[in-house]
Amino acid sequence: MFRRKKVQHPKKSYETEEKTIDEIFKKSSKSVDFITLSPLGPACTLQISYYKTLIDPIVLQKSVLPCLKEHALKIKELSDLKNIVPLDGIRIIHGSNEVEKALHVGNIIIYFKEQLGEYALVDISNPRLGQRETNDTQNEFSVIGPKVGFIEDLATNLHLIRDHLSSSDLIFEEMIIGTRTGTKVVLAYLDGVTYPGYVNTLKQRLTDLDVDAFFDTTQLEQMISDNSSTPFPLYITTERVDRAIGALVLGQVVLISDKSSYAFIGPATLMDFFSNPEDFYLPTFIASFFKLIRIFGMLFSIFATSFYVAILTFHYEVVPKDLLGPIIFSRANVPFPPVLEVLFLEITIDLLREAGARLPTKIGQTLGIVGGIVIGQATVEAALTSNILLIFVALAALSSYTTPIYKMSNAVRLLRYPFILLASIWGGLGIYVGLIFLIAHLARLKSLGVPYLLPLYPYRKGGVADSFIRSNYIKNDNRPWYLRPLSLKRFTPKAKNDPDDGLNAE
Repeated sequence: MFRRKKVQHPKKSYETEEKTIDEIFKKSSKSVDFITLSPLGPACTLQISYYKTLIDPIVLQKSVLPCLKEHALKIKELSDLKNIVPLDGIRIIHGSNEVEKALHVGNIIIYFKEQLGEYALVDISNPRLGQRETNDTQNEFSVIGPKVGFIEDLATNLHLIRDHLSSSDLIFEEMIIGTRTGTKVVLAYLDGVTYPGYVNTLKQRLTDLDVDAFFDTTQLEQMISDNSSTPFPLYITTERVDRAIGALVLGQVVLISDKSSYAFIGPATLMDFFSNPEDFYLPTFIASFFKLIRIFGMLFSIFATSFYVAILTFHYEVVPKDLLGPIIFSRANVPFPPVLEVLFLEITIDLLREAGARLPTKIGQTLGIVGGIVIGQATVEAALTSNILLIFVALAALSSYTTPIYKMSNAVRLLRYPFILLASIWGGLGIYVGLIFLIAHLARLKSLGVPYLLPLYPYRKGGVADSFIRSNYIKNDNRPWYLRPLSLKRFTPKAKNDPDDGLNAE
């Protein structure tokens, strides 16, 4: 019997060998934005090379070139530039190791043609070039509380966090990920609060990551996830500064990357995805009510249409007599079985959602409203679906948007389809089988080694109440124990004074 031998391939590496300066300049000169000039005229061998799309041209024209021309006779060696050019951070290097990388981050390279091997690196990059002017949150809206969000500039994002958490315990650790992009990634955590195991685990996964490029924090999140084969997000992705700061205070780790307006937070549990930073700006009872609404909306969105299919296909006996007549009347002329009827409407809703998300804002809003009304009314009049099902599908679609985290709402919408198919095959039994598999899958998930269903499984009495409601500040004075914080206490309420004491004071 023939059996194919499994071959162990070596791990692919994207690192390249060291290039000579001629190879670097030859390849760079293929780009139209690469410039090499002689600022002191053709008689002088001093040259400058740079990418004009990465530097600040005003600094070059006003601070570098005039100084070089004015003090041309004094330039005997590259080290003389430190006394001539009025800019900080001029570095003199030997060899071509750093030249290519320096060019790509907005440095100009100054060198003598007859002395190749020694180069002066002058950083005149423009970090604000191409950045948006406002940093309002685009997708995580807030009625009450701060509306400041992250942008695509790493230094600005770190400033926003440091500006709110003015503490020496706030630690930023920088790493470079991507052998071709060299993207800066920063781990943020509170020293003395965050469990060191989470920081070390995340750092180890980033260190072991061998990737040539990534373009957003959300890609990096999938690459280092505990389980990349699940539809559920294992880290909280956010563009809100207050959510990231709240996570740091609780003892979680926040990862931010350059050129991305999103940060992700870990470890995270399932119930964290139904909490909104706005909950902490509202009174306890109101915030708790909204949180319960979100949890109910998630369950309704997953099971509403599958129960409709199961009942109308297998379990007519559970329908009350008063409701049985309207259901029969609404489906009297529908030629399709309930499963096809439901799938048709569900796919239509998802098509409208995707089309609305890809179109300009005003057109997308119009398409969603008008398209939903027109298509819904037309399908009912054409007897392609029943009006009762139309109500269920519309409510299920609305319920999926109550989840504050966009990735979790996508997972909720996806889960509807397998439950609909199981309900069409085995009815209520199919839903129960799907629910068992769903709970088993959730029980196996972990985020940075923390069970995804905590504190429900493994069951811990202390954190269950705060998972479903937003506890009172006075009663909720400890950090979540399952995050294993080094400092458990985060709030110490003062003793209540008798209101008469102030009136009777002499």
